[in-house]
Amino acid sequence: VQLQASGGGLVQPGGSLRLSCAASGFTLDDYAIAWFRQAPGKEREGVSCISRSDDITYYADSVKGRFTFSRDNARNTLYLQMNSLKPEDTAVYYCARRFASGSGCHRSASVYNYWGQGTQVTVSS
Repeated sequence: VQLQASGGGLVQPGGSLRLSCAASGFTLDDYAIAWFRQAPGKEREGVSCISRSDDITYYADSVKGRFTFSRDNARNTLYLQMNSLKPEDTAVYYCARRFASGSGCHRSASVYNYWGQGTQVTVSS
């Protein structure tokens, strides 16, 4: 099982970025996948999660209306489109998967077993 996050960078406030999470070693559609982020000195927090069947997508209140999480099963890749970025969105962003295919989305990072390496997002003028 491997998850590889990419797409981070430096962007001005109000700008956009699209993060990618390339999955390998498993069938993407069989698992709920989450995005977390961690800013310096802060705990890792859940940003968004897409359920196994794609019928439910969760977002943290702080990103609702600005971030969109999508899945491309053919490419085994997930995307987090981030618009109207704010300085407080600055963090390292991680994609994560739980161990069992039957497990749904959960807001706690501790229940996720597989993590990508993280990609840095910096929002600054």
